[in-house]
Amino acid sequence: MDPLDAGAGSILRQPKAVWATAGASVVAFMGIGLVDPILPSIARGLDATAGQVSLLFTSYFLITAIAMLLTGFVSSRVGGRRTLLLGLAFVVVFAGLAGTSGSVGRLVGFRAGWGLGNALFVSTALAVIVGAAAGGSAAAILLYESALGLGMACGPLLGAVLGNISWRYPFFGTATLMAIGFLCITAFLKEQPKPARRTSLLDPLKALGHGGLASAAVSAFFYNYTFFTVLAFTPFVLDMSPYRSGAVFFAWGLLLAVFSVIVAPRMQERFGSLKVLGGSLVLLAADVLVLGYGDHTTAVVCTVLSGAFIGVNNTVYTELALGVSDAPRPVASAGYNFVRWFAAAAAPWFAPKIEEWTDVHMPFVVAAVTAALGAVVVLVRRRALTLEAAEQAPRHASQDGVGVFAN
Repeated sequence: MDPLDAGAGSILRQPKAVWATAGASVVAFMGIGLVDPILPSIARGLDATAGQVSLLFTSYFLITAIAMLLTGFVSSRVGGRRTLLLGLAFVVVFAGLAGTSGSVGRLVGFRAGWGLGNALFVSTALAVIVGAAAGGSAAAILLYESALGLGMACGPLLGAVLGNISWRYPFFGTATLMAIGFLCITAFLKEQPKPARRTSLLDPLKALGHGGLASAAVSAFFYNYTFFTVLAFTPFVLDMSPYRSGAVFFAWGLLLAVFSVIVAPRMQERFGSLKVLGGSLVLLAADVLVLGYGDHTTAVVCTVLSGAFIGVNNTVYTELALGVSDAPRPVASAGYNFVRWFAAAAAPWFAPKIEEWTDVHMPFVVAAVTAALGAVVVLVRRRALTLEAAEQAPRHASQDGVGVFAN
């Protein structure tokens, strides 16, 4: 079945609550790539090094990873609506404070608070959309994936437009948009039933005892290191104006969205998920290697092209994380994301350090190796991933909870 046909008839006919949550999700995902085009501007404005400014990603995703142990604990006790609003409130406050920063240390700290808010919001948003959507989970997930792709594409563009005026404006802009999202969710989203069982802080860690989920998480860890080397380190290598850098990452985000929502499901249907994932990881490894050693034009082309492979990988990893474990989906997802987001925190810190220790090419060599390692894990553990996913499919078909910071 065409992936778009599953939800095409109903994806546009959704309650206001769904559109409010999806709209806020777009802005939440925009926050990930928002700082990309303005990283050099922030470094100049705050008299900071590339390594110091890259900590904006490290603090953000380190807190995001740790917060994955908290999201299910919180939402299972206060409900999805209140968790969304709590997360939005954190983002509004800390994004606004980030724009007032007078030092890179404060900016990194405020970005960490922003990461906590984003984790609470995004990890709950899909579950809320699925619960409130018309047309079943297929349309809801397609809408969520579309919001993710749109946010990843528009984040660098918004950062470039506002950042060309001042590096502070993108932070103020995000705070304003999330405040609007807070008001919309307050007005249109009703509280949904709480889960029958409360989630403990240790449940996600216990879920990682499952071999299939642990394998997916480890492979995704290596992949995420590559992903965030491209996202956080490449802007310094390209060394372009905010507008030009924003255009590059806007094109990157468009490819990510198209390949995540449209191309990946079709490829999975034809070739199978693990073959698609393994092949895409190998191609991503080759792409970042060429990016690191090519001239400026080649680096731009390879940066944009990486969005296609990242889009495919995101979709397949999400399905593996949601389908391979015997734990409830929100719990399995939290454990999976707890592992993989540590790589997103590590890559922005290590890439500039590796450049300092060696040269500008070596961070991309390391990124190529980690992408290849992700493919090796998929190859070695393919039997467990395939069989365990098939065994758990009937179980998950009857589970209603879907909480995931998916991509």
